[in-house]
Amino acid sequence: MTSKITDVPGIRVGHVQRIGDGWLSGVTVVLPPPGTVGSVDVRGGGPGTHETDALDPTTLVSIVDAVVLTGGSAFGLITAHGAQRWCEEQGRGFAVPGGVVPIVPAAAIFDLGRGGDFAARPDEAMGYAAAAAAAASSGHADVVRGNAGAGTGAVIGRGAFKGGVGTSSITLDNGVVVGALAVVNALGMPFGTSPRWSAPGNAKAGTPPALNTTLVVVATNALLDPAECKRTASAAHAGLARALSPSHTLADGDTVFALATGAVGLDRSSEQARQVSLITLQSAAADAVRLAVLDGVASAETTTTAAGTFPSYGAV
Repeated sequence: MTSKITDVPGIRVGHVQRIGDGWLSGVTVVLPPPGTVGSVDVRGGGPGTHETDALDPTTLVSIVDAVVLTGGSAFGLITAHGAQRWCEEQGRGFAVPGGVVPIVPAAAIFDLGRGGDFAARPDEAMGYAAAAAAAASSGHADVVRGNAGAGTGAVIGRGAFKGGVGTSSITLDNGVVVGALAVVNALGMPFGTSPRWSAPGNAKAGTPPALNTTLVVVATNALLDPAECKRTASAAHAGLARALSPSHTLADGDTVFALATGAVGLDRSSEQARQVSLITLQSAAADAVRLAVLDGVASAETTTTAAGTFPSYGAV
């Protein structure tokens, strides 16, 4: 069985997508168990995000109820409202007088018009459906890769090849599991093939470079505080740089979320032991991201729409 982010106990993934009739877009929701600590690190020059400021380690709330990855660029961020509504119905969120306020950060890729209709983009109802799909999935369920969820309209190499959803996991000797899910919609190409991304005739006509982003969720069953979770998100960006060239450009919105469920304690018997435990975990996070990105590229299938044909990189 292939490795996946849902190898982290309690992590669930839900996809909703539409293909055809002008559509080539979707939503992915990563649903962690209640009480999961979260953080984020945004490195791209063109991010489209929602509620990321709330994940700073110095802010009031450290718990994340769901993470939404979506197509539709800034328009698609409305999908977070649907996932938030689903969480509220389940009583999940930060307790306030009269109810709860779910903490649902989100990030978007640019896929507008890739199915032929610029207005065909994810909405609140799709966000709700993706959250419900995640909740309905079983523990350790397989994750659909390639042309699914937020990766449905993803491309790489300035539109030359199809991108998509990829996932992976790594299990450490101390029982810590680190998983990653990536939505690969990059300006660049898999590392080692970078000259191809700007080769004449390789990019789709009329596709400017500033329409890209790779989104990642890293999850672990380790017990981390908000600052350690933030550092894990930061370290995981190394996996993007190892997998894609170029990465973190002005034309990308590269964003990494980190989730820590807290089920497995790290060795904190001394300061040296703590540092070694964190370095080991964060190195694994970078490796898991690299593998998830490459998996997303390899899993994508050729897609033909009203806007043209996007060939699979693995088929050329």
